[in-house]
Formats: sequence, structure tokens, C-alpha cells
Amino acid sequence: MTDLPEGFKNFVAGAGWGDAAVEPIPGDASFRRYFRLRRTSGETAMLMHAPPPEEDPLPFLNVASWLTKHGMRAPEILADDAGQGWVLTEDFGNDRMRDWLDDHPGGEQAAYEQAIDALVALHDLPPGPFPAYDMPVYLRETALLTQWYAPAVGLDVDTAGFDAAWQTALKPLIARQGDGVTVLRDYHAENIMLLGNPLDHAPQGLIDFQDALAGHKAYDLVSLLQDARRDVSVELEAAMLERYREKAGGGAEFLADYALLGAQRNAKIVGIFTRLYKRDGKPRYLAMIPRVWGAMERDLKHPALEPVANWFASNIPDDLRKKGGGTIA
Repeated sequence: MTDLPEGFKNFVAGAGWGDAAVEPIPGDASFRRYFRLRRTSGETAMLMHAPPPEEDPLPFLNVASWLTKHGMRAPEILADDAGQGWVLTEDFGNDRMRDWLDDHPGGEQAAYEQAIDALVALHDLPPGPFPAYDMPVYLRETALLTQWYAPAVGLDVDTAGFDAAWQTALKPLIARQGDGVTVLRDYHAENIMLLGNPLDHAPQGLIDFQDALAGHKAYDLVSLLQDARRDVSVELEAAMLERYREKAGGGAEFLADYALLGAQRNAKIVGIFTRLYKRDGKPRYLAMIPRVWGAMERDLKHPALEPVANWFASNIPDDLRKKGGGTIA
């Protein structure tokens, strides 16, 4: 097989999988590459290459260890060489929640209920030993919209005003966040692996959690229920949000924080998807921006977002907003 990363054969052989067949797996929006190793016996494992200096697998290894230690279903680590970017893990198979739902739309309610219940279990734990999801991180992420999206659509916007509006809006959320919970940051239907039929209450596996922080309970809810990659109806979003609140609590302030983090995350994603196109030559993410923009517009209607909503009204023309962000050149 050609085009294998340097060091592939040595690592795989050292891990005891040197005789396995190699199957490339489509990657994500990062520099990471994935391969399925398959022995003649049928046993499989998943190989991740996170090449330095662009990637560092140590956070993945640390978060996986913490999740497993606390009863969450992260993949077992079979072997690793973090310095060279290699990690061999348990193979969760091919049934991503999104793909399974494409073929089994009748299982949507059950799959999302289990995903919500997994978050409730995660949030019952003390936060992991991860960096804080604090104001500087929130602001650095929202700035991606003004740094990448605005110039891509030919807008000269008030970046200082954008930053100030977010600081005003997020200040009460930061106070309510406290020490927080473990936030996986990319908890959505493409990063939840179904290890059986959700209708049979089979467990769900977690992947792509290497960027975990200690932050607000509402963040991963937003990631799941305002999914950039899959349509989630407003009815299902409301039902699952209510399920979470029934199990974990959360009143009017929690709903305000949900809207705040919805707008924050969606602003970030618009910037990231624009960057993936402009800098990295990955145009497929552009088609997702109208979905993200629509969710952000709904979030901006909450009174807690008034400073940010006012900035959007002054800086992003209505015709672009009504077109889901407009055309990115």
C-alpha cells in the first residue's frame, strides 16, 4: 500500500499488528489521519496518526484515560508513540450516529435520548484536570468570525465592538459556570459511535475529544442539538433540552446560557468553516454554513444576546443574514 506516513510499519509491527491489512479511513478537518488494521482472524483496531508539529496526541491520550477511569465509553488505548504521533485504539466500528440515523430515521429519538443521558452522566462527575474554558478562550473563538468570515464576504466590521459585545454578554455566564464540567467540545452525531442498536439501549462510544476543557454544562448540549453537520429539528432540540433539564436541572438562567453558547459556538464554526475553505482548500464545509447561521440567528433572539445581536444588526447586512451568511468568495 502506498502513501503511508513515515514510521507506519515500525509502529504497527511494534504494537503486534504488523501482519494486519491496512484500510484508510476518511479524515476530519485536521491534519490527523486514520487507518483500520484488520487481522486475518477478523479482529480490528483503529490507528490514528497525529503528526507533530501540527498535532499532538497527548491530549487525546490524557482525556481518553480520564474518561475511561470515570466510566465513560472512550476507546481503549492499545499502543502509542506520542512523540511520533501514533495511537492505536480499540475499533468502535463504522456506525457513527449520523450515518446510522440516515438509514434508521425512526431511531432518532432513542439515539438522542442516550446521547443526552451520557452527558448527564459526564456532568455528574467533577471536572477533569483540563484547562479552563474561560473568557479568553471564548473570545478567541468568536473572533474567528471577524478574522475569516467578514473579509471573505467583503465586510469591514467593528472587531473591537464585537469583542466588547461578547465580553458583556458572556460575563454573567462565566460567573455561573464556576468550576464547570468536562466539556468534550465536539460532541455531535459524527463523533458518537453506536456500539449496537439504540432501540436496544446499546452503549455509545466517544471519539474526537482531545480538545476537552473544563467549562459550562450547556456547551456540549449545543454541540449536539445545534449540529453543524446534521439537521436537528427545533422540536427535537427542545425535547432533548428538556430531557437534560429534567435529569440535571437548569432554569431560566440555564436556557440563557444555552443560547449564549449556541451563538458563541456557531459564530466560531462560521469562522472555522470559512478558514477551512480559504486557507486549507476544503470547500465542502461551505455548504454547512447556512445551517450553522440559521441556528445562530435563533440564538441571537434571546435577550441574553442583546449586545451581540445589536452588533450583528449594525455590521452584517440583512441580505447576507437572510441568505445564511451569503456567498463566500
